This record gives sequence, C-alpha cells and structure tokens, in this order.
Amino acid sequence: MVPVIEARGLTKSFKVPVRQSGLGAAVRSLFDRKFTLVDAVKDVSFTIHPGEIVGFLGPNGAGKTTTLKMLSGLLHPTSGTATVNGHVPWQRDNTYLRTINMVMGNRHQLSWDLPAGDTYRLHQAIYQIPEAEFKRTLEELTDLLDLQNLLTKPVRNLSLGERMKCELGAALLHRPEVMFLDEPTLGLDVTMQHRIRDFVQSYNLRHGSTILLTSHYMADIAALCERVVVIHRGQLLFDGPLARLVARFAPVKRLTVELDTADADLGDLGTLVAHNGFTYQLEVAKDETTEVTSHLLANYNLSDIAVEDLPIERVIEQVFATE
Repeated sequence: MVPVIEARGLTKSFKVPVRQSGLGAAVRSLFDRKFTLVDAVKDVSFTIHPGEIVGFLGPNGAGKTTTLKMLSGLLHPTSGTATVNGHVPWQRDNTYLRTINMVMGNRHQLSWDLPAGDTYRLHQAIYQIPEAEFKRTLEELTDLLDLQNLLTKPVRNLSLGERMKCELGAALLHRPEVMFLDEPTLGLDVTMQHRIRDFVQSYNLRHGSTILLTSHYMADIAALCERVVVIHRGQLLFDGPLARLVARFAPVKRLTVELDTADADLGDLGTLVAHNGFTYQLEVAKDETTEVTSHLLANYNLSDIAVEDLPIERVIEQVFATE
C-alpha cells in the first residue's frame, strides 16, 4: 500500500541568538551578534497509510508542531524529504493544498466578528466548492457537529467548545483527504472533548481520511489511535501500536481490591500505590498478576477486585522518564 504521508530524515534547525550576560556583552551584540543552531526536529522518519489515525506524542518542545508545520507546508525543512498525497508540502501547489487541512487548538481561522456561516461561504469561494457540493457537505457537518444553532451567531459570542466545533466544520468543507489536528481539544471540558473525539472517529469512518493527531489529553489518543509516533527532544523515540508502547514502558497491571479489613499488609504482593479505608491499589508485574490475584482470593475476604492496565498518562510519563 502506498503511504499517504512519508517523512524521511526530516530536520528543522532554527538560528537562535547567543545571549551573554553583562552590559558590555549586550552592547557588543548590537554590532556583532553571534548565533547558534538549535535542532527543533532531527532526522525524523515515518510513514502513514490511507485511513490511519495516528497519535503524534511528545512533551512540550519535542518538535510535534514543527513537524506538522513542515508536513502541511508552512515550514521548509533544513534537510530531509517528505511527501503528502504524492506532493512535496513546502512547494504549496494548489492541488496539494486542496487535499489537506490543519486545525490547531490555539489558532483560529474563523473571523471573530462574523458568524461562522459567513466564513464558511468565504471558504467555499477560496476552494471553489460547487454550490450543490457545499450544501451537501454543510448539511453533513451540521448534523455530525450539531451546528444548527451556531452558524448564525458571531464567533465572539460562542463558547470555546462551540468555536472548536465550528473550526472543525470550516476545515472540512472542502473534504480534505489528510487532516493535521494539533491539540483539537485544548481547553475543552470533558463532555466537549468526548464529542470532538466522536466526531473525528465518525468522519474518519465515513470518508477514510488520514489523520495525524497531537494531544496532551491521553484520552484522545486512547480513544482514536491504534498506532502512535513518539518524539522527544526532536528525535523519534517510538513508532508502533499503542498496545506495544504500553507493554514496553508499563510492564505492570493495576489491581484495585476491596477487603473486609483496613489494616491488611499487602506490600509483599506488589507496590502499594494507594490505600483508602478498605480499598487498596497495587501495581503488580504483568506475569505475576494471576498469582497475586489467586493469593488474594485464597487469603482475604474480597468484596471487589479489578485488574486493569496503567492509565495511558502514566505510560507516557514512564516513556519520557526513561529517556
């Protein structure tokens, strides 16, 4: 299968002024400023195939947004190559730009003083969308995103969650084949995060779009992505199934048990991470889970027991703590 997105050795370096302390150094820098190169992204390679939703993870400053900007054509790499839908992104030809869109949780394309519906009409003109197709797409997006009562209100009067729904609608009017979603649920409440996730999943299933998603809300990643690409300090750290990431960096299970006593000594069975009254929470090596569970059932009166993987947030913490 031919990949939709292919990055090979992508590197982006920025020239940063060297700051020296002291008044004399500050004055000299006005006439002889010295610079150093900082690699925001260094030798990153991966491929993404049609219809995939891939999580793109990393701490702040890891190079996620810089990579997305190169793939969307907003930045030219220092070195390396990339193709998206067979096009070189930074050449920014119109054919390519019609096949992609990028939504950033902290950047907005809607006009603040106009209703979103007016901006949608502007996008129709920019992308030269035929009227019948525009109406068909708008009807679908209105239904999926519940936009019925939002499109005629000035954007400044919408809540953050309502604005993000309208932003997604604007980004999808021309039916892009590739979507770069950079923190699309940033700042949203739990209910709205869930609605945005449901929409992204539904849209992907309906249209087979390819999505590269960054998010600090690990619930987004767990709900939408079977595969993740992890970068740290600008370099590729992991590329593979989310389940393999969990197995590699979190080789433990979490056991939550409720006993008939509040003073049980369970320290020998695993790492006791929480104890509240009659409820105990243990972290146990995966290959010892069955043995520990059997021991608890045989030696204690259990009211309840639950066995689960570590929360994905903890797994990601382990990933970056290891490096």
